[in-house]
Amino acid sequence: MDHQGLRDRLARGEAGLGIVGMGYVGLPLMLAATAAGFRVTGFDIDAPKVAGLNAGRSPLEHIGHSRIEAVVRAGIFHATVDFAEIATVDAILICVPTPLGPHREPDLSFVTGTLDSLIPHLRPGQLVVLESTTWPGTTQQVVVPMLSAAGFVAGETIFVAYSPEREDPGNTAFTTGRIPKVVGADEPLAMDLASALYGRLVAEIVPVSSTATAEAVKLTENIFRAVNIALVNELKLVFDRMGIDVFEVIDAAKTKPFGYMPFYPGPGLGGHCIPIDPFYLTWKAKELGLATRFIELAGEINTSMPAHVVQRAAEALDRQRGRGLNGARVLLIGVAYKKNVDDMRESPALVIWEGLRARGAVVAYHDPHVAVIPPTRRHGGLTGERSVVLDAAGLAAVDLVVVATDHDAIDYALLATHGRLVVDTRNALAPWRERMGERLVAA
Repeated sequence: MDHQGLRDRLARGEAGLGIVGMGYVGLPLMLAATAAGFRVTGFDIDAPKVAGLNAGRSPLEHIGHSRIEAVVRAGIFHATVDFAEIATVDAILICVPTPLGPHREPDLSFVTGTLDSLIPHLRPGQLVVLESTTWPGTTQQVVVPMLSAAGFVAGETIFVAYSPEREDPGNTAFTTGRIPKVVGADEPLAMDLASALYGRLVAEIVPVSSTATAEAVKLTENIFRAVNIALVNELKLVFDRMGIDVFEVIDAAKTKPFGYMPFYPGPGLGGHCIPIDPFYLTWKAKELGLATRFIELAGEINTSMPAHVVQRAAEALDRQRGRGLNGARVLLIGVAYKKNVDDMRESPALVIWEGLRARGAVVAYHDPHVAVIPPTRRHGGLTGERSVVLDAAGLAAVDLVVVATDHDAIDYALLATHGRLVVDTRNALAPWRERMGERLVAA
């Protein structure tokens, strides 16, 4: 195989790249790759999405249509559902979902399904990189055996690496090209090629000794966040019972210039990483006969938070308005999993919505980033619900407002003035706390 020739083309940005999965990971990666000079073919099984991309339309709110239109017009990007085009590219980057199954077991069906689609069209000498988050050992124990069964030899006729995605949708300070990229491979030639590719794509690469190490890095990053968020969520419950504002505590604690990093409580975890990734390691540890008690406890705390919000809402209505949730009109503010994006994956707001509805509440929502609730894996009963207008008349017509996602575009002054009772899970209304008095309830 012409390893040196491919390495040189990758290092110069002259190679053709195939990116599988045109979503929250693959689309920003495509833009970084085209900016670095690569020609990119985007692969996806969603035909309407592919058609939209080729027409210059972005499927993601935080990536403007103009950016897609520019690369399509320049002839350096096109999308396709035809995996036969894999044969035309030099390197393939796999960016597909890795959800959990019904018993919190890893679901690698998107990864294995992608490999099934790729393998008939792979040619000797290509580089294959998995970016999807997964348990340590996946590349060696799942990806490589599938390639081997098709007649490829890793490190000789096909080159395999792992580089975990580190996307943060909506974060304009750290775009794909500015985030250091961890790169791992199990053969020196594969490592050389992957380093050349990502060295062209991003400002800094972080090489590690193996694909398993690189897979473990990603899990460690997100387990760190999950555990610390669980800690502050538990502190919130304790401090609230003591009459102490946890947000004031955190603001004071973070003035310490060493030994402390601020994390903030909320209504639960969302997104495709932090609520899911820790359980990939938990599953693998059980296979090895080990318990991950700390990780599982953090998961229990974080997944209990939506129920806490619902209970807090019920108590606030009972105390302040002399009624329960049954028949109450509730306005949910924000349904995306975090502020300033339209990403609904694993959003705790939807769990809160269903919890309120289960107790008889009539729920509507307002979200400037989510006009209509899209289909989701676990909340099919909410599909098609539409965002309502946020105005004084609407606020006067509801018994309770629950702030679940603190988008910057929300008119919090309006909420503070006209909200008859507001349960705030994000400390978004802190500037109006004195004015609102007992109408504002932290959760």
